[in-house]
Amino acid sequence: MSQKKGGGETAIVPPTKTPKKANLMDPNSIKHILDESVTEIVKSRGYTENVRMSNLRLLMGFIIIIVALVAQFYKKNLDFGKYVLLGVVLQLIVYIKEKDAILFTYPPTGSFNSTGLIISSKFPRFSDMYNLSITTADPKSISAKEPVQLTKSVTQWFTKDGVLVEGLFWKDVEGLINKYTGKSK
Repeated sequence: MSQKKGGGETAIVPPTKTPKKANLMDPNSIKHILDESVTEIVKSRGYTENVRMSNLRLLMGFIIIIVALVAQFYKKNLDFGKYVLLGVVLQLIVYIKEKDAILFTYPPTGSFNSTGLIISSKFPRFSDMYNLSITTADPKSISAKEPVQLTKSVTQWFTKDGVLVEGLFWKDVEGLINKYTGKSK
């Protein structure tokens, strides 16, 4: 926050938010900005991020590095089979559990819901269609709801200069969250 003085008065002016800009020729740049914005929107609705899966991946990666170092520098000649096996296990965890997930959450605080969300996105190569889906983190829970999804062209959310029109995107994502939770606008 900055202060602006004029005519003897002091007014507080909020900092201007820099617009999010993507390279429209780079699909990864577009997906990254959209995924980052989805995360902001979901967190603003009271959901907190569940980082258990990220921590598991980091731990597995650390173990894999230790095994590789031991196999490389230990006096007895160990093979790299354990390294490869652990790498395959890590990839299976990512493939089976994470899939296209960009965010795992806990239920909002003070909510009667006992399960968090899994937010997933897809942006296929050579396509302008961005697919965002919300599913329950625990499908066997009594409070689990049916998954919902939104598929829309990214051209609806970006200007020709690659600036994200956050208001439109925010409205669409909030509408999807409301559809999942059963709340009306």
